[in-house]
Amino acid sequence: MLRSAKEMEGYAVSATDGVIGHVKDFYLDDEKWVIRYLVVETGSWLSSRKVLISPIAVGTPDWQQKLLPVSISRDQVSKSPDIDTDQPVSRQHEMTYSGFYDYPYYWGGGGYWGGGMYPYLMMPGYSGPGDPHSASGEGRSEMARRESVRHEDDDPHLRSCNVVVGYHIHASDGDIGHVAGMLIDEQTWAVRYLIVDTSNWWLGHQVLISPQWIESLNWLDETVAISMTRQAIKDAPAYDPQAAMSRDAEDRLYQHYGRAGYWKGYPVREDEISGV
Repeated sequence: MLRSAKEMEGYAVSATDGVIGHVKDFYLDDEKWVIRYLVVETGSWLSSRKVLISPIAVGTPDWQQKLLPVSISRDQVSKSPDIDTDQPVSRQHEMTYSGFYDYPYYWGGGGYWGGGMYPYLMMPGYSGPGDPHSASGEGRSEMARRESVRHEDDDPHLRSCNVVVGYHIHASDGDIGHVAGMLIDEQTWAVRYLIVDTSNWWLGHQVLISPQWIESLNWLDETVAISMTRQAIKDAPAYDPQAAMSRDAEDRLYQHYGRAGYWKGYPVREDEISGV
């Protein structure tokens, strides 16, 4: 199921012993286009400090109650490394953070999360199907660990989702609009689509653009360039924020652009089975 990042802002984050705070933003990895951290404002119990919560800790969300449960305690959060969320997060900060919670490094592997696709597989003590720590799973080998450490000084490419909203979109033959939001895969936490508002070109129309179709991002100019014409985008299926994004709808979108679906070879999603 795909969820709007903007919709999830304000969701309560509940630890094992009480509410931590509310989601204010997300940090995305602009290389793999995956949400790496939730930025959570803690409120009065922790002097309104903003803390980072990894999707590794997030359990099954309660979408009706707008609640994200996490498998850490408020005490852990209060003692977690202090990270200035108004400044870029370095790889060294991430290593300190991961060490505090005993999380494996998510970088240095071929998947979204180490060698796998799902963040919960990296949870300490997890031993279910597909466990990357088990000998029979994909495994986080000694070679992968060394590769992770080798990249400890790399730029982690973390960007605020709120900052990206508003960036102008350039098609191959002119401007088409601006980023109005993002759709996140609730299982992998991958950013599947940028929601593009084209109202400054033609009235009342939103379309979806996959991050994999982006040619370049210019963080100084706040622009996103894609290799598609304005007409192709205008003729694309319109995005309805009130309707659930089914696999059939995604398939029509990819067929329109002549692209292969990202889900080829992935596990079947629940909404594919139910037709939601």
